[in-house]
Amino acid sequence: MGPLAGVRVIELDSLGPGPFSGMMLADMGAQVLSITRPGANAPGAAAEHDPLRRGRQRLALDLKSAAGREALLELVEHADVLYEGFRPGVAEQLGVGPEDCLKRNPALVYGRVTGWGQEGPLAQAAGHDINYLALSGALHPIGTGGGKPVPPLNLVADFGGGGMMLAFGLVCALLEARRSGQGQVVDTAMVDGCAALMAMALGMRGTGLFNDAVGASVLAGAAHFYDTYATADGKFIAIGALEPEFFRELLDRLGLADSELADTGLFGPRGLDPAVWRQMKPRLAAVFASRTQAQWCELLEGSDACFAPVLTLEEAARHPQLQARGTFTEVAGRLQNAPAPRFSRSQPEMPAPATDDPDQLAEWLVQWGCGERLRRQVLAARVG
Repeated sequence: MGPLAGVRVIELDSLGPGPFSGMMLADMGAQVLSITRPGANAPGAAAEHDPLRRGRQRLALDLKSAAGREALLELVEHADVLYEGFRPGVAEQLGVGPEDCLKRNPALVYGRVTGWGQEGPLAQAAGHDINYLALSGALHPIGTGGGKPVPPLNLVADFGGGGMMLAFGLVCALLEARRSGQGQVVDTAMVDGCAALMAMALGMRGTGLFNDAVGASVLAGAAHFYDTYATADGKFIAIGALEPEFFRELLDRLGLADSELADTGLFGPRGLDPAVWRQMKPRLAAVFASRTQAQWCELLEGSDACFAPVLTLEEAARHPQLQARGTFTEVAGRLQNAPAPRFSRSQPEMPAPATDDPDQLAEWLVQWGCGERLRRQVLAARVG
């Protein structure tokens, strides 16, 4: 069983960071009961194949009705965690805000995840990952020099700064509640999470080593020793030879140890000069364009040259390293990410698709300690 086995979580279903957090908690063994809106009870094909929805028991309740709201609040009395992703004030309007829930269960951890946070001039404004990433200062450096900022999918605000930060906050508050016997509210804002993920950049900026112009920093691909390069077959490779010994290894394997590149590594005499980066990048680009991706893998993969091929998801799932780790798995016949991280004893089970099986729901309610009256009430309040 996973390390969160026995933890009972109520998720008020939402988009983006909330489901990602629920995936993480369910993957680690928590029982996550996902409360969906009326008409959304059946998981369907989309939910069955969605990693963000897996591992849950789904229950549709009409929280605008007295019966649905009361069913949820009674469930709260038996839960360890509840979290929601509404705009500020919506949960309170529904009668299921922190005050309502903590009154029923003073030890409850109540999680909230929003883009802008619970207060401030933008708190009620709509937004998505790209907006929170932009306002936090994290988007500005990402892109190609001379170009415009480029969003890195929705990995940073939705999932890193939102869902993962929420899951971390919930587990932290849960540990504290087990000591104190008191619950509390975890306020997760994606702008805060994005700023936290910029900690290294902020540290480098404080010492003058970070340029936040678009694509101008070492870690944004401005330097020749930290970038992607096209290969002869139209594919790409990634080079990250930052440390001196790794840069030497790269040049040795490329047969360029005695070339003009030799003193241009990050810690070399010319390694911090952007003009040198711009001069050396075409030199390396020409070298890497001379062979296919597979040929470069044969020469560089597994060495200390800090090399990797740039793979598609399908290619990544077939790579020997990720197969050895079991990084990907199949759920309901579709490729999905495996639970992470790993544990030496309490290893999580492989995830299963979301379900709205009433028999499993009834079993969970018994395990949660719900009495027969509440079980009947919850099952009666189901909307399908």
